[in-house]
Parts: sequence; structure tokens; C-alpha cells
Amino acid sequence: MIVFVSGGARSGKSDIAEQLAVSAAGSSPCYYLATADIYDDEMAERVARHRQSRQGQWHTVQWKTLEAPLHIDQSIAQVPDGGAVLLDCLTLWASQVLYASKLSEEEGLALLANALADARARSLYLVIVSNDINEALPPTDAETWRYLAFLQRAHCWIAAEADSVLEVVAGCAIKWKHQEWKHEKEVGV
Repeated sequence: MIVFVSGGARSGKSDIAEQLAVSAAGSSPCYYLATADIYDDEMAERVARHRQSRQGQWHTVQWKTLEAPLHIDQSIAQVPDGGAVLLDCLTLWASQVLYASKLSEEEGLALLANALADARARSLYLVIVSNDINEALPPTDAETWRYLAFLQRAHCWIAAEADSVLEVVAGCAIKWKHQEWKHEKEVGV
């Protein structure tokens, strides 16, 4: 099951994505695939706050963090079959592809496609979080347009591939596309 959760900054999308992943994990560990690359004190503080919030809110859940600023396909490969994983966030990952790697946009999208194919083949419950940054005024510079176009291209592709697509506004999830998930343990397969 692949779930895509998008929304504006501070919309509550991470909370909803965490709820989905925790629910899917049950008593198993929940994997957190972190795409942030800690490059300054402000980012380190943000990551620490996020981690602390997760542990506080979901203290009964064992979170296993996988650091994947770029190679999300390799990190997803570490999650056991049938596991639950939260990829947070695609927005930061896209910036790594465009600005911190030597990958082309096509190579970056291929990493993403490989990660989703692996997740689907191994019955992972994959929740992908991303910021919807296409709601503001149009950018005036070419590089911002390039980033926005790449991210929106990834969003459109993921939305087409995902089983469920949610948009979060003011902490409320709007279901644009939805399919129930039946874990093998639940249906006795």
C-alpha cells in the first residue's frame, strides 16, 4: 500500500502520516525514512524537534530511523517485508536530487520509481509526505521554477501510482484517492 500525503507547511501532514504508519505497523517497529541532510544548526534543531515529537506522541511505538537524503531506494530495501515506513519528506529529497547530487532529474525519478516498486513488491505500507509548494505566487526566477517543476512532476507521478492520496489542510485530511489496506496478517493469508 502506497499512501501519498501532501499539504502546505505546518498543515499537520506529518501528524496524519505518522498516524497512518503507526496504525499499519501494529506492534511491529515503524520505520522512519528521513530525507533531511543536516547542514546547519537550524536544521539540526528541526530534526531534533521532529524526533522528540515522534517519541513523545508515539511513545508506545518503536521507531527505527533510516537516513536517506538521496538514496531512498537503498533505505527502503532495509525495511522487512510487510513493514510500515514513513518517508518524510519528498520536498527535501527533491532538493538533494537537484542541488546536492550529480544525478539528473531522470536518475532521481528512477530512484523514486525503484523505491515504490520495491515497496509494492514486498507489501510495505509506505507513506510518503511532501509539501505542496505550488499554492503560492508563481516564482520569478528560473531555478525556483526548475525545482517546482521537478517536485510537481514527482507529485503527479506518485499520485498516479499511490493507492491513496491525501491532502492535509488545517490538520484535516481530504481524501482524493483512497483504497483500504488489508495486511496479510489481518486477512489470514
